[in-house]
Amino acid sequence: MKKGVTAALLAVGLLASTAAPGQTVSEPGDTRIVAAREALRKGDQRMLEQLAATTGPHVLDVYVRYWRLVNVLARPEPAPDAELDAFLHAEAGTVLAERLRADWLRRLAKDGDWARFVTLYPALRNPDYEMRCTAWTARLMTGDRSALEEVAQQWRTLDDAPAACDTPLRAAFESGSVSEDAVWQRARRQVDTRKPDDARITWRWLPAEAAPAAAQVEHALKSPGAWLDRLPANFSVTRGGRELVLAALTRVAREDSRGAYDRLLRLQDRLGREERGHMMAVIAMHAALDQFPEALGLYRATAGVELTPLQRAWRVRAALRALDWKGVRDAIEALPDGEREAPEWTYWLGRAHAATGNRTEAEALFARIAGEPHFYGILAGEELGQPFSPPPSNGLLPAARLAEAENDPGLQRALALYRLDMRTEAIREWIWALQDRDEPFRLAAAHIALRNELYDRAINTAELANPRANFELRFLTPYRDLIEPQVRSQGLDLAWIYGLMRQESRFVVPARSSAGAQGLMQVMPATGKWVAGQIGLRNYSQSMLADPDTNILLGTSYMRLILEGLDNHPVLASAGYNAGPGRARRWRDEKPLEGAIYAETIPFDETRDYVRKVMTNAVIYGAMLDRRPQSLKDRLGVVSPRTARE
Repeated sequence: MKKGVTAALLAVGLLASTAAPGQTVSEPGDTRIVAAREALRKGDQRMLEQLAATTGPHVLDVYVRYWRLVNVLARPEPAPDAELDAFLHAEAGTVLAERLRADWLRRLAKDGDWARFVTLYPALRNPDYEMRCTAWTARLMTGDRSALEEVAQQWRTLDDAPAACDTPLRAAFESGSVSEDAVWQRARRQVDTRKPDDARITWRWLPAEAAPAAAQVEHALKSPGAWLDRLPANFSVTRGGRELVLAALTRVAREDSRGAYDRLLRLQDRLGREERGHMMAVIAMHAALDQFPEALGLYRATAGVELTPLQRAWRVRAALRALDWKGVRDAIEALPDGEREAPEWTYWLGRAHAATGNRTEAEALFARIAGEPHFYGILAGEELGQPFSPPPSNGLLPAARLAEAENDPGLQRALALYRLDMRTEAIREWIWALQDRDEPFRLAAAHIALRNELYDRAINTAELANPRANFELRFLTPYRDLIEPQVRSQGLDLAWIYGLMRQESRFVVPARSSAGAQGLMQVMPATGKWVAGQIGLRNYSQSMLADPDTNILLGTSYMRLILEGLDNHPVLASAGYNAGPGRARRWRDEKPLEGAIYAETIPFDETRDYVRKVMTNAVIYGAMLDRRPQSLKDRLGVVSPRTARE
């Protein structure tokens, strides 16, 4: 950096105060990089211009130039095409070139410069849905009608699309590339989500005389039960009226599937056959999600109805919950090929064949996935008498490949960004550097991550390299000196605790979830306060969650308390840690339930996936820590029935 600029910045205190807590500003030029990042955050154009005008050398110099151009694009003045083109040419193939191209494209869209957008867009390697939809709009604006067919082909994948997709979606419908029925079906799917208001936008695309009455939509979506109970007698005259009834019934079903069924019985004579079938499928799925025993009977009433993938999956789970193995077999065999071949349905179809006396077919199915190191592969192996054995040690990595990774510019930039606590930018650089690279390079990168105590990068990179190998890197045991004493004092299983921590935080100390959970064990502030009171930890404050030792103390204590309150069952406790102990109790059945079936029929997607992964992690950690075969089935055990009070 030029002496004059350095002196000026020091004089106003900018260089001395820009390092955030946790940042290590130790290499020559680090202070300039941190100052530039802060100037971008503040929108300080003058400071960015000064910093970009100086030279490093520093591995992150390019970021200063990039941040300056980002700031330029955010200003109302015309974009400097020559400068932007020069940066893209000089940094071609880097993540910053990709990001600047995306930034520039957003500016061009804002300015309505569609011709330039169409020229620039094809070089974008990884466009998200928003950018893809904006590109369709740009092509339409420049007369390329072939975009309409592309939108039509991807129509079913765009139900949750961002606002940028509205223009090409509506254009596809108005051009006739998409039928009016497809619009109605899209709105039906949107109603059965957490964002039912998305259906309002879809309905607005329809002709005014066909769409549901706007005055009724508000009441139907916000107070569906009351609205249905006051329906006018002539609601069924128009499709819009009937579709709004279906929407209201769907909203009721999400909260009260039995109430929705009762209302459907009262209204079904004024609905068409297809409409009744659609509604029965919706109610059947929500009854299965509610774990009601009548769900399977409701599904039987959907014969001939085209079910959605989610409805088909919950038909299988309803049969599993009922221990109706013939129903399980029939439901899985009715799945389309692409769904039926998924590991979960391969395993459960094998179990169904075994339960109905067809052991030969069952073993053939188990053999397809046995040995794969995931929940169903391990269970399938056990059905064939093959418990999960300690995996082999990693082979030696050629020194030349390690050196190649060490000298990779993208990984070097990522490590420098991590050092400056710029984690978001660091992760982007790291992921980009691994694109289109072979297994040895990725494995070398995982070793570099481990050497720098970037445990999440080490795990994820080793898994990307080969998800069936590299167990010593994929199942790390950091902080053991802190974790093992707490595990022993709490009487917990070390393999299970490591399995949970791996799933929670990937051993990232500053990890923080969108819900506010913090630290290695992702402890919520309110939970930390409650546990501190339970164990007599004095002077507790939320900031203590950032301390690994305290976080582990509170997390393991919470696990012990949950475990004690949930029959000392690790499946229930894992579910309780993720979704709350009360839900874990309610998800039990009136009869004893195999732990694998309990896990499979958890109604929350996130928690179901979480429990399966935590328990799989525990088996793998157990095999590695104890150096002996492990049984996932034994760990899953049997979940006892819920009591009358639950």
